[in-house]
Amino acid sequence: MVILADDLGFGDVAYLNPQSRIPTPNLDALAGQGMAFVDAHTPSGVCTPTRYGLLTGRYAWRTRLKRGVLNGYGEPLLAADRATIGTFLGERGYRTAVVGKWHLGLGFAKDAAGEFDFDGPIDDGPHTHGFDDSFIIPASLDFPPYVYIRDGKITGLPLGSQPGLKFPRFMRAGELAKDLDPVGVLDRLVSESADFIQRQVRDKRKFLLYVPLTAPHKPVWPDERFVGKTDLGPYGDFIVHVDAALGGIVRAIDEAGIRDETLVIFTSDNGSFMYRLDGVADKDHTDDETIQAYRSLNHTSNYVFRGTKADIWEAGHRVPFFVRWPGTVEPGSIQARTVGLTDVFATLAEIVGADLPRDVAEDSFSLLPLLQGTDWARPRAPVIHHSGSGMFAIRDGRWKLVAGNGSGGREKPSGKPFERPYQLFDLEIDPSEKRNVYERHPIVAARLEQALESIRTRGRSR
Repeated sequence: MVILADDLGFGDVAYLNPQSRIPTPNLDALAGQGMAFVDAHTPSGVCTPTRYGLLTGRYAWRTRLKRGVLNGYGEPLLAADRATIGTFLGERGYRTAVVGKWHLGLGFAKDAAGEFDFDGPIDDGPHTHGFDDSFIIPASLDFPPYVYIRDGKITGLPLGSQPGLKFPRFMRAGELAKDLDPVGVLDRLVSESADFIQRQVRDKRKFLLYVPLTAPHKPVWPDERFVGKTDLGPYGDFIVHVDAALGGIVRAIDEAGIRDETLVIFTSDNGSFMYRLDGVADKDHTDDETIQAYRSLNHTSNYVFRGTKADIWEAGHRVPFFVRWPGTVEPGSIQARTVGLTDVFATLAEIVGADLPRDVAEDSFSLLPLLQGTDWARPRAPVIHHSGSGMFAIRDGRWKLVAGNGSGGREKPSGKPFERPYQLFDLEIDPSEKRNVYERHPIVAARLEQALESIRTRGRSR
């Protein structure tokens, strides 16, 4: 089971952030029951390319998507012949399912005038990319159309209308299905996941369940039963709701009696969108819920890391990554190796004893040795980071080179890709990226520039 939170920051999890005032007992328990990777990275600082990388084991910047994300009506990003973890495990006898946010484009039908025909068939989606069962929303929960799609068919027709809302309950105006309640989506995903698990256990089938949650991405809209659970405003309460959802899904595994034979991976698609304010007099989300930021004395959604969602700096892409696998992964273990979400594909392949063809999962490296408490026989290739606006960085050991002159995302200065001066950071002594040491280490910088260019042009890093 692979569970992917949406915009959950490293510092939003109490297990990883000792100063957090947000209780996350379910996430903390999952981490304590398995291995916590503390240097895990998404292949992008935004969500569509990360989802592509997770499902295919390949960096999305190798596709037509060079920056940004798709919207709810976006054309499919996955090529018809591109293997996913769904197709790969499905071919090896697994029942495969996705429950949650897709955000990789869908083949919506169109009428003669080119307008979307929501009554028509959807000819591209998880049901055409290796998933036997699917219950999804098209994209983020702030992008219309707001509909559930089961196995390629929209439920809840005819469509009504959702008005636009401002932060924290930010939603764009657009079509809304009668069976979709924005505040109830998380609970629906938990129940759908539990139903799938129960069916597979009843039928004695091995399965892959991919659960891309919709939160804590906007709209920040916790259910009433979580309102007031923290003193950090709606965002803090929403993290508690997300934690409860994670707990409900994992509990479905445990209550089905298959805990000891089920591998559970939990992570996030990028860092948190909450900005960090260091001025003690700055007003933040606790003073005014419409403010998308916290004073660092109140909460650090991205922990000590610089930047925010979409940035090339660490806050954009360093995320929680927990693996529970009873009998294989030592409970309470910590893994400090640098890894990426693209590595999930090769890991699952090695676990099921399958070799990867050369044209499959080209940027994926198996984590199985690390999960078993050993190390790679040879080091993993450098990890490539990519920002929302298309800026690259390369990470190799303690060194991180940013091939650009800013954040590449939302923080100022945003800079431009491949514009100098470049940035070099020694993350071993400077995890907050406060000191650019590019000029002091020209040989290291040159080596990393060459490695980045090689991986970009070669078409693969594995």
